[in-house]
Amino acid sequence: MESLNNILEQENLKLLNQKPLHGGDINEVFYLETDKGLFVLKRNLANRFPAMFEKEANGLRLLAKTHTFKIPDTIAQGEIDNHSYLLLEYISPGEKSTLFWETFGDQLARLHQNTAPFFGLDHDNYIGSLEQYNGCNIQNAAQFYIEKRLEPQLEWATKKGFTFKNLSSFYKNCANEIPNEPPALIHGDLWNGNYLVDKTGNPCLIDPAVCFASREMDLAMMQLFGGFPEKVFTIYNNNFPLENNWKNRLDLWQLYYLLVHLNLFGSGYYNQVNTIIKKYS
Repeated sequence: MESLNNILEQENLKLLNQKPLHGGDINEVFYLETDKGLFVLKRNLANRFPAMFEKEANGLRLLAKTHTFKIPDTIAQGEIDNHSYLLLEYISPGEKSTLFWETFGDQLARLHQNTAPFFGLDHDNYIGSLEQYNGCNIQNAAQFYIEKRLEPQLEWATKKGFTFKNLSSFYKNCANEIPNEPPALIHGDLWNGNYLVDKTGNPCLIDPAVCFASREMDLAMMQLFGGFPEKVFTIYNNNFPLENNWKNRLDLWQLYYLLVHLNLFGSGYYNQVNTIIKKYS
């Protein structure tokens, strides 16, 4: 509590009320009522995840610049008492509007129309508590996915004792499967826990793992754990038509997120990972 008060003092805020919010295993998260409004505060030990909040703030700002989804404003980011913190605008919750999912599909299509000369980003960031390597000199979708997404995760998983066969043929077949579309700005971790409904009934995105990559990655993550109706993808495809056979490639993109879960949570994801690798080997 002392550390929390010191953060508020550093930001010239007087605390009126606070309560913890669900923040997963990585960060402590608080809802704050202050003399200057309502905020969300995320906090963790500074030496555990270096620059995590700085990179999250960068990602939120990058998404906000697209003027598509509502994104919480970044109020402040800093370090005090061996803790890093991120102070964000509090998004007052509401009920989904009648056209919520149509809006979601339209805004996602418009988000993905933001592009860049290279795949990746000008800095590395995080997905969950794992480092996510970006670089910004790759101009091929398959090369980026293999070198910056799959290979690091497979290397970490191998160090944890998991084994994988026929990776050379797997990588070769990946390169043949992946369409070389221009890079799209993606949220990067778009499961159903990373959107909110604001008081106007519209979607708001949080907790990004942004980069410029294949837009099919976001669509694949959306379908990995469910929670998004088919109409989202129909509206998206009407507004920004996808390459042929995109649904057949979903598991290939989902492999990255399953590897992340394998490295974070253990062997429960191993069979799914191996099934996909075998399919494309």
